[in-house]
Amino acid sequence: MKIISYNVNGIRAAINKGFIDWLKSANPDVICLQEIKAQKEQLDIDVFVEAGYKYNYWFSAQKKGYSGVAILSKIEPNHIEYGTGIESMDFEGRNLRADFNDVSVMSLYLPSGTNDARLNHKLEYMDMFQDYINNLKKDVPNLVICGDYNICHEEIDIHNPKMKGVSGFLPVEREWIGNFIDSGFIDSFRYLNTETQQYSWWSYRANARANNKGWRLDYAMVAEPLQEKIKRAVILSEAVHSDHCPILVEIDN
Repeated sequence: MKIISYNVNGIRAAINKGFIDWLKSANPDVICLQEIKAQKEQLDIDVFVEAGYKYNYWFSAQKKGYSGVAILSKIEPNHIEYGTGIESMDFEGRNLRADFNDVSVMSLYLPSGTNDARLNHKLEYMDMFQDYINNLKKDVPNLVICGDYNICHEEIDIHNPKMKGVSGFLPVEREWIGNFIDSGFIDSFRYLNTETQQYSWWSYRANARANNKGWRLDYAMVAEPLQEKIKRAVILSEAVHSDHCPILVEIDN
């Protein structure tokens, strides 16, 4: 199963930049999208079906033009879970899960901490999400949680490790994602690319992408029972439909 995760920073804008042709070429079995910034009724769903993704699921934020996640699949899922059941997490459309026979794939868009209020919301969300996943794993052990975590884990994951006072690389955030991994997940990219310094997000400011001043904020976290089935994990930095680029993990199932 080839799984891609991509924060598209607006699916309609990404489509206008050639996303559909790229999707056909990349040809994943499942693609998780974040920050779709659209309601389903605002989209021409036929373009996804014609690209091969008959099964497509959308979980939008209540606020139009904001947040939201989606999963597009060539394979019919056994079950779709919209949200977590926790209102403070779900009204911004940040979690969507598709269960298949041997693996369950979640699209996650973790909040950013752009100011003090949002940082507090992010920290609360992180704690609630950890508890939610701890319980979920009892019934759904073979999880792949793909998405924009809005956190760089280690110094190798950010172009300037001195930025310790900026949300996304705060000690409390880095500690949380480390604990999340230790709770039973594998950072698939780092598992197979131990020394590679590669990023998945660049600011639109100061020509950051051209200068490769980036952050690795996007992860495919694979539950430990699937560890031996991780065959490939790469960052697809050539895709330029967003300020993020896609990441890919391949699971032998």
